[in-house]
Amino acid sequence: MNVLKHMEAIFFAAAAIGVTAAVATSEPQPLLVAADRPLFIHPDVKMPVVTVSAKRLSPAEKAELM
Repeated sequence: MNVLKHMEAIFFAAAAIGVTAAVATSEPQPLLVAADRPLFIHPDVKMPVVTVSAKRLSPAEKAELM
């Protein structure tokens, strides 16, 4: 009966042991650096810029839309 009172602590202890074992036995992944990948962006291409020329709605117009 005493085990049932401490079931949450037993679960967390088992989970901690399981996660620790999984991390300790896993192989490290190779580090991928962005400079190792080929660059597909042409350096002479300009970034497109969008300019919005519209007036802001007044509070009365916003309330009308809702």
